[in-house]
Amino acid sequence: MAAATSPILSLKPNSALAERFRAARRQTLQICSPLTPEDMMVQSCPEASPAKWHLAHTTWFFESFVLREFLPGYRIFHDDFTWLFNSYYESFSAFPEKRLRSSFSRPGLDEILRYREHVDAAMERLFEQGPEEEALRRIELGANHEEQHQELLLTDILNAFFTNPLKPKYREQENREQGSKGAREQAEARPLVFQQFEGGLREVGHAGNGFCFDNELPRHRVWLEPYALANRLVTCGEFAEFMADGGYRKPELWLSAGWDAVKQNGWRGPLYWSDAGGEWTVFTLRGELPLAQLAATPVGHVSFYEADAYARWAGLRLPTEFEWEAAAEGQLIEGNLLDSGNLMPIPSTNLVQNENGTKYGDCWVWTSSAYLGYPGFRPLNGTLGEYNGKFMSGQMVLRGGSCVTPAAHIRATYRNFFSPETRWQFSGIRLAK
Repeated sequence: MAAATSPILSLKPNSALAERFRAARRQTLQICSPLTPEDMMVQSCPEASPAKWHLAHTTWFFESFVLREFLPGYRIFHDDFTWLFNSYYESFSAFPEKRLRSSFSRPGLDEILRYREHVDAAMERLFEQGPEEEALRRIELGANHEEQHQELLLTDILNAFFTNPLKPKYREQENREQGSKGAREQAEARPLVFQQFEGGLREVGHAGNGFCFDNELPRHRVWLEPYALANRLVTCGEFAEFMADGGYRKPELWLSAGWDAVKQNGWRGPLYWSDAGGEWTVFTLRGELPLAQLAATPVGHVSFYEADAYARWAGLRLPTEFEWEAAAEGQLIEGNLLDSGNLMPIPSTNLVQNENGTKYGDCWVWTSSAYLGYPGFRPLNGTLGEYNGKFMSGQMVLRGGSCVTPAAHIRATYRNFFSPETRWQFSGIRLAK
């Protein structure tokens, strides 16, 4: 790929928001830097998008919702890009079917990179002029939108490389304690213990003046019965015990739709687990690794149905999203997030983790909560109201971020959401009772 930075982005450091914008734009290119142009064309599953499309769509967002409206005299880079790189905003323009994104051989990567440079230069002109308040709000939304796509980029790259018969590595294993073979073989999961919480009447949802998405509002009260949360996520070794005990063969453990998914998809283990002659391996962004070396690491890439079935098998349950939020509120945002550079879950014994049991990172936590609007929820005005609200049907909430979530992007009130059969995301299990 071409150089991972643009000279435009080094100009005139002024506001914190401008720096957040520049940092997000650099990080996206950095994530793509190990990829070939051919890698960036792959769309390996219905949920995924090609890396080249991510580069274009995140740029489209700033052009469509910021520059067109708030920079006088702005020149659209290409008229066709207005609809070609629209994702799902029905009220903005028509757009191609998502499944066809891998067929966009044109525009080429060089033109997409020129598109990014064109928009970045225009954004710098807007910063020089002093954006109005609504423009600032949209720039902040756009920077957070780009950070979401950084996580999606890495999940999509993982899936693309997994489906490649050569099983390429996105990044070589580094010589760090948590990545070394010896450390992994010696690592043992901390004992699973539960922290008690009193429950009661609690306020949930975003408060204060910092950024949040519309689905985190309004702040409101909920009643929680006394509950307990596990001090860590379920590990690969523990999930292997569920499998060995026939977990995927016992319909009594599964929700009806989950059992249908097991039969229809032939699930025998998490998404990136492969049975190589009786020895399981796990495919990661650092290549294919023996399950035995990852036994103490959190299990990932399981669906809500698998998480729920495991919890039933263990005689426990999944937390509600509000139990998770109440437990995490006020804690430092630390853990195995994108900034750690691990790009995969790591054992909870590693020092990068909070010694008291981090609530963030490694894998998103499936909750038992359906993704619905809070009481009094109001989506953003206009086209941007389609960002979150229109998906409040048939989805389950996940909390806590993953090993590919930027640390600046996550918070206690952040609500991720996917359909319950989704497995391509870094999604795992924290038990409750």
